[in-house]
Parts: sequence; structure tokens; C-alpha cells
Amino acid sequence: MEYRIADTFTSSLAKLTGEEQKVAKTTAFDLQLNPATPSLQFHKLDKAKDPNFWSIRVTRDLRIIVHRTGTSLLLCYVAHHDDAYQWAERRRLEVHPKTGAAQLVELRERIQDFSSRYPEAFKAARPIFAAPTKPPLLQYVSEGTLLAYGVPQEWLADARQATSEDQLLEIASHLPAEAAEALLNLATGIKPPVPEPLAAGTDPFDHPDALRRFRVMKNVEELAAALEYPWERWAVFLHPGQRQLVEKEFSGPARVSGSAGTGKTIVALHRAVHLARKSPGCRLLLTTFSEALANVLRARLRVLISSEPRLGESIEVQAMDAVGRRLYGAKYGRAKLAPVEQLNDLLQQASSAAGNHSFSARFLASEWDQVVDSWQLTTWEAYRDVPRLGRRVRLTEAHRRTLWGIFEQVRSGLQQKGLITRAAMFNTLAALYADGAASPFDFIVVDESQDISIAQLRFLAAIGGNRPNGLFFAGDLGQRIFQQPFSWKAVGVDVRGRSTVLKICYRTTHQIRSQADRLLDAELSDVDGNTEERKGTVSLLNGPPPLIKVLPTTEAEIREVAEWLKGLIAAGMQPDEIAIFVRTREQIDRPKAAVQQAGLDSTVLDSQIETVQGRVSIGTMHLAKGLEFRAVVVMACDDGVVPLQARIETVSDESDLEDVYNTERHLLYVACTRSRDQLLVTSTEPPSEFLDDMGR
Repeated sequence: MEYRIADTFTSSLAKLTGEEQKVAKTTAFDLQLNPATPSLQFHKLDKAKDPNFWSIRVTRDLRIIVHRTGTSLLLCYVAHHDDAYQWAERRRLEVHPKTGAAQLVELRERIQDFSSRYPEAFKAARPIFAAPTKPPLLQYVSEGTLLAYGVPQEWLADARQATSEDQLLEIASHLPAEAAEALLNLATGIKPPVPEPLAAGTDPFDHPDALRRFRVMKNVEELAAALEYPWERWAVFLHPGQRQLVEKEFSGPARVSGSAGTGKTIVALHRAVHLARKSPGCRLLLTTFSEALANVLRARLRVLISSEPRLGESIEVQAMDAVGRRLYGAKYGRAKLAPVEQLNDLLQQASSAAGNHSFSARFLASEWDQVVDSWQLTTWEAYRDVPRLGRRVRLTEAHRRTLWGIFEQVRSGLQQKGLITRAAMFNTLAALYADGAASPFDFIVVDESQDISIAQLRFLAAIGGNRPNGLFFAGDLGQRIFQQPFSWKAVGVDVRGRSTVLKICYRTTHQIRSQADRLLDAELSDVDGNTEERKGTVSLLNGPPPLIKVLPTTEAEIREVAEWLKGLIAAGMQPDEIAIFVRTREQIDRPKAAVQQAGLDSTVLDSQIETVQGRVSIGTMHLAKGLEFRAVVVMACDDGVVPLQARIETVSDESDLEDVYNTERHLLYVACTRSRDQLLVTSTEPPSEFLDDMGR
């Protein structure tokens, strides 16, 4: 007998309390070991339209819904008695007549309340929307086309009647994932690839769409892994449209971008696995800009290759700095990197020795870091002629000559002490491989590429060059929080003609994404003119609108957050599914107090970004990158905190102020979009100006 698990089961399992999850998992294990064991109480669901739906008693009130035939058993859903029975009575396991894929289809005629927002919209007879006042969004899409994308037969007319995004989102929430994605893509003018129908006689569960939703569990160990990592289940299943991108042959460097939650990291992971599988024995680097995010990639890669562990021998997952230190050490000996404090001392000494000038210490530090060191300028002529991309302060040649005298002394001081900077380390390695040294990697896949530095990108270009499939980047300009913009072309990476923007958001609800998107421009461009249009991005998930609360005092804010946390826990959410983010560590005491007042425990995230079971996670916005939670609170969004006044005070030019504001917006955007289901943003009076932009 084949034993399968549906993604609807892991989703419903995640909504139970910790104790309920334990007993549900135990029952699932017993079921796999021996479906005929007498302790398992099967009950046939007489009211279900699908005759193969059964319930299994877990506790007095907890039930597992399974689909049972003579040759297979499918775990479908787990919930309290009434909820579980109602779920089963509204669904049927079908084989789609066009695609041949197995689908759990929600039955239209059993929907009693189509939408709380449209209480009068649902009618017993079609169409469900009365007297449309504007043309349907899909008026030019035929029923045959919708069928080809996997839309169930009984929902075709409804889909073609929707006249607004909200109506279409409501319909999509009742459809299988591949059908919902196709509807939302078509509504925004994107025509995704039509899935190939299965050949006659092929198992419906072998269709690519079905493989995303149903997994065969060969043993208890596989089942345990599937139930232990419900949040990572999406890293195993790849959308067919994304699969084309993963498997595409590129003639040079390629990049995938998109809003938060659109699956860029999923694509990067699958791209790495695809290349490793296609080229046995290759050397592949999967990298990102920080060690914390590298840890996240390692964990997700383990889930992805659990059935092919040997692929891990070809894939090295390391942060960029770790890769640089290892390669530099192997060739030149251990890199003696200059501490920031020592570098600042050298700048101060050189500035004092230069005599009278008007340049502040902050300006000197940023000019060194973002121009001289980043571009590894070693001569007066190079500094005189550099266009200073990302630095808008106008400097005369006389100003530059004064500055170069200061920076030359800093360079000399570093040499005397035997120190180098990270940029110098990567520049040395770039020169080594550009001169013909054997490349350490055949393929490189970079996640969160928007925060890769100039020197790191130069290093990657020297290794990957323009080799086919050599370099693959995943990132989002709207989440750039560590680097100033610079020209990729100037360091040898040209992705023009090989860039793709993902438009479907899988992680964050429509309501959260829409609110967070107000922080960013509808179109973002890099220095090379490549644009990322955010318009047209749609979310598969629906949920409550985000809450934005401005409280009179810190004490009132803490009470508000504490009550919100209590409500989440009362609704069945686990503490480790909740996170609270603040701008800097100076505000950490506020979320700590809120968690304590809610009667919960917390853990403060560090650079390793490790959540702790049973505890609410607390961290800074910078540490939010790469994380996901069911609910997020962004606290202390006060005026002077977001954007951070200390950063604004470092700016010496109005144009540079724009970049500070942009990265501060990106930070708030990143923090808000870590939430899947619920978001609360709070501040005290006066609030951040960004909260008005979000529509408070």
C-alpha cells in the first residue's frame, strides 16, 4: 500500500497546539506502521461527497482525515472534530480531466459563505457575482485555457465572472495551488507555460503539479522529516514555471528577482541541485552575503536533497567571507583582516596629519569604504577619475587631491601593520583567477545577491566569468539593506537579457504584501538600467489586514503587543511561530517586556539566526533576512528610530540622504514581509513617517 501525505495535512498540523501535534504525529506513525492496527478507529464519513474519505480518532476531539483505497492511504487533514468533518465534506480527490493531475478539489456547491467581504455575492445558480459593473478580469481567457492550467471544471464559470482582484483572490483561495497561480498570473497579463497533460495510464500523483502537493512516504523516517519541517515543505516542491527557469541553459550570468516571498531562494536552491545532478562530480558553490543566511540555506538544502544525499558532496554552502578567507589562506596564508576600530584610528591619524580641511570623520570613513577600498583604487589617477557611483557629493580635483593624501597614508599604515581589508582580500583573489589560476568552482549560485559587495562580485566574475551557467544570482533590489548601488557591468557581470522577475508570492498574504509594497516604488532600477517592476505581483494567500497602531506611551505599546500575543496563542499559534523585530538592539527591551507581560518566553536572535522551540523570537530588522513566521510584530517604529536618526546625521549631502531613506524603507519592508499570516506594526507618538506611507 502506498502511503502519502498532502500539503494540506502539514498546513493543518501546524495550526494545532504543541501537545495536539505530538499525539497527531504519533497516530500518523502508527498508521504508517500498520494501517490495520485495532487501536486505530476508522469512521466512514457518510456526508462526504468522496466515498473514500475516512476519519481516524486521535483524541476525544481530534480527528485525522484520510483518503483510503485498496492500494493507497493519503493523510489529508487534521483538526478538531467538527472542523475536520466540514473540511472533508467540502472536498473530493479527483483526477483533473485535462491535465491528468491528482487534485484535492473544494466543492463549489458546499461553500455556504463565499466571502465575508461579499456576503450577497454567492448565489445558488451561476453566475455567483450579480450584475457586474465592469468587465471580468479574464474575459478574454477561454474555459479551455483555464482547464489546461488545472482549474477544476465546476469553478470555471466563477473564475471567468470575477471583475476585481479581491473577487479573484477569493475564488483562488478555493482552488488547487497550480490553478490559483495560473488565474492570478493571467489576470496580471502573464501567460505561464501550460503544463503537459499526463499520458494515458500514468499515475495522476506523478504529474509535476501533484508532486508539489502529495509526497510518498516510504518509511517512518521520511514521515518524521515531513512532519518536523512543515514550514520547509515548499522548498521541496517547485512550480512548473519555476522549473523551466531552474533548468534553463544560460549563455552567461543570469539573475532572478522578485518581491519578498516570490520563491527566489527556492529557485536558487533548486538551481544548485539541478546543476549538481546534471554534472556529477562538479564543484558548486551556493553562497550568500552572511553566515547567518548561509546556515538557513544549509538547512533547506538538507531537506531538498534528503532522498539524494550524495548531491551534497558536490555542493559547498558557505558565506562569501568564509569562502574568501579559505581560498586566500590556501594561497597566501591566513588573511590578517583590519578591524574596523583600527581602520578608523588610521583614518583619524591621516586626517589630522593632512592639516586644515572640511571633511568629517564620517565622510572620510564612508568615502574610504564605498569608493577607495571597495573599488581598490591604488593610484591618485584612479581616484581622480573614478565616477564614484552611488556617491553623489561633488568633489573638485583639489578636494580629491586632499582626500587622496589621507587615503594614501591609510593604505601605507595598513601595509606597515601587515593588514588587509576584506575588499583587498577579494580583489587579490579576483586578480589570481583572472590571470588563469584554476577555478575552485564550476558553478556558483548566489542568494540575496542585492547585498553582495563590489569586491565580492568582482571575485565571482573572475571565477564564473561568462561561462555558460557559471553564475546564477537571486535577489531583490527592494531588500537591499547593506550595500550602496553600483554597476555590475563595471565589474564584469552583465545580466541584461538573462533576467527574470517572479510575480507570484507564495509566503505572504495579499493583505500584508500590499501594505508593505507601499514602502517601495512600483519600479526599481539598478545602476545598469535593469528594472524590476513590482506592479503585477500577486499573493496566493489571503488573511486579515495588517494592524498599524500608534500608542501614546511605551507602556501602552507594550500592553498592546502583549494582548495581541495572547490572542495569537489562544487561537492555537505556537510561540516559536511568532517574531518581534525592532530597528536596533537599543529597542530590544520593549519586545522583551511585551513577551513577558503576555506570559511567554522569548529568545533574542544573534548572528546565527536560530529560533528556539516554545519561545517567541526577538531580533533586529537586519536579522530578519531569510526568516519566516506565521505572525510578526514590528515594534518601536518611532520618529527618529525608523528611519534611524543616527544614520541621517552621518549624511553630508542631500542626494546621499535619499539612499539612506531608501535602505531604511527596505529594512522596514524586510521586517514586515517575514510574516505569512498576521502582521502588527506599532510605535509611540510621534510615529515614523513611513507608517503614513503604509496607510495607517
